Amino acid sequence: MTRGEAYNLVVQSTKNRNLVKHMLAVEAGMRALAERLGEEPDIWGLAGLLHDLDYEETKNNFPRHGFVTREKLLPLGVDEKILDAIVSHPGHPEHFPRTPMEIALYSVDPLTGLIVASALMHPTKSLEGVTTEFILKRFKEKRFAAGANREQIRYCEKLGLSLKEFIEIVLNGMKEVSDELEL
Repeated sequence: MTRGEAYNLVVQSTKNRNLVKHMLAVEAGMRALAERLGEEPDIWGLAGLLHDLDYEETKNNFPRHGFVTREKLLPLGVDEKILDAIVSHPGHPEHFPRTPMEIALYSVDPLTGLIVASALMHPTKSLEGVTTEFILKRFKEKRFAAGANREQIRYCEKLGLSLKEFIEIVLNGMKEVSDELEL
């Protein structure tokens, strides 16, 4: 599947524009991480872009989240590594993240939410003025963006990255697509 085909599928399948922007943010973070770790940016990017394809369909049936996407993408010949990362990203106990791409997606997903929330409360209301240090301060505030699971974000350390490095890489990746994110 090409990036264009994946994007078209996301836009056709997702009504909520903010969810589309979230998937674009995760894609950008995954691509940046892949580049930093010497992995395949196109493959990792597709995992990020497609990871919540079934969210609107499964939000009231969380145990199915990720699995429905797998069922939709399998007949389209999507790489098994991508499908495994998508299934593992919610942290299902029976398919918890193990490979670098799975761990990355599991950690990038909530971090993008924290970064977006940080940008929206920053005086600039954009990613432009947000720094890694600014996000680290927000990270320590448990009530700030409470839905961004800090333990899940810290799982990035399994990739051999410090929390600070991880935030910096993902933030820089998101800044590259700030126009698409409307931030």
